[in-house]
Amino acid sequence: MAFGQPKIEYKSTAQILKMRAAGLVLAEALDAAVASAQIGTTTAQIDAVFEAVLDKHGATSNFKGYYGFPATICASVNDQVVHGFPSDYVLADGDVLKIDGGAIIEGWHADSARTVLVGSPDPEDQRLSETTEAAMWHGIAALATARFVGEIGEAIDDFVSSREGAPLGILEDYVGHGIGTEMHQAPDVLNYRTGHRGPRVKAGMCLAIEPMLVRGGIETRVLDDDWTVVTTDGSRASQWEHTVAVHLGGIWVLTAHDGGAAGLAPFGITPSPLQG
Repeated sequence: MAFGQPKIEYKSTAQILKMRAAGLVLAEALDAAVASAQIGTTTAQIDAVFEAVLDKHGATSNFKGYYGFPATICASVNDQVVHGFPSDYVLADGDVLKIDGGAIIEGWHADSARTVLVGSPDPEDQRLSETTEAAMWHGIAALATARFVGEIGEAIDDFVSSREGAPLGILEDYVGHGIGTEMHQAPDVLNYRTGHRGPRVKAGMCLAIEPMLVRGGIETRVLDDDWTVVTTDGSRASQWEHTVAVHLGGIWVLTAHDGGAAGLAPFGITPSPLQG
């Protein structure tokens, strides 16, 4: 029996605008969460700050309750790469915190993540986070002219591989994804170069682009909570993510306040907002 590829959900202008509304709420919630991530703060307190912003705007979390996930954000510290539980863990000087969150408005999803360096960071952790964020923007910029989704991963891989200094690993087990009426949809958005081109980029496609880089090996394991992903060798990790829409006029970063203008400017790309 032959099986087809998972169907990609293409959005109308009106639907992308609803995702933009969710993205703006999410950006505000992440701003508040990042600002609260100080020495002495628990990750559970950060989760509460994030949730309060969603509540203020009448948005709901696409994380809380997702296959039993207990919180509105993933709070992953140091060697925890992704899917960490907010808890009574108290942030300490030098911690590397990944905050990954989502929001739903009228059934439409947005997903975004940032790395926070707590206190006075190790210079190599600073380099890790800066490289991961820049890699994300290289992937987003590639999407602006890409014919195929695989070109995003090629751009990320080429950038990371070209960096001077100690090599950084690109996780292969956890990748970006399509997003829309559900948080995780087709297609997968790889963060590394393969021989697979992926589906053709078409207007109406919305993608969560989220490279995850580590200072050591790319092997990971899942803790006994069945969620938290850690590096096998204990090396520190970084994650950055934005939700991006493709439309006939160009691309629009739905989870960035400025639509991606600052991040895309170095590439000579201007985001193209849609009008309702």
